[in-house]
Amino acid sequence: MPDFPIRKIVVISEEIMHENGPAPQTPRRRAAVLAVVKNPHAGRYVEELQPGMDDLKPLGQLMTTRLIEALGGDPKVIDGYGKGMIVGEDGELEHGALWHVPGGYTMREQLGQALAIVPSAMKVGGMGAHLDVPLGHINAAYVRSHFDAMDVSIPDAPRRDEMVLCLVMSCGPRVHNRMGGLAADQIKVFDGQR
Repeated sequence: MPDFPIRKIVVISEEIMHENGPAPQTPRRRAAVLAVVKNPHAGRYVEELQPGMDDLKPLGQLMTTRLIEALGGDPKVIDGYGKGMIVGEDGELEHGALWHVPGGYTMREQLGQALAIVPSAMKVGGMGAHLDVPLGHINAAYVRSHFDAMDVSIPDAPRRDEMVLCLVMSCGPRVHNRMGGLAADQIKVFDGQR
């Protein structure tokens, strides 16, 4: 990946043991992997950005593998995902869109049957900027129990000429979810929606 040299990779893992009420039988797990990369387009306008998506695919594969490992190594237990990007101040929001294909498609491929669109958030920000990365169910966008977000940040990133790329996955619904709607075990259309 000569166009996007990596400065660092950070993995964050959470195990949610309690959320008021009774403790769940199975704790909810969430994890994020973030990569800080050089932005080759920082400080200048570049008309044709799309080739950068191909350059980022190997990084998407690496990050997805690390994320599955952080959640125990079995992709079958992962049922939520999302992605995000923070572009440093010398970049532009459109540079964040480079992550849609290499970030989303690599997760869908490695998780097997993952049909729903990967929720996404992106912004331009300075060092230490936070991003709430949205999560949704991997096979049906209307499964309310899996609507969530994970707050991510790296204290020394992104620098002005960098980008922070992020992938997030989760195992199980929100603790004590009770907002109704389509339940994960009721998915039957398998069109990515219901």
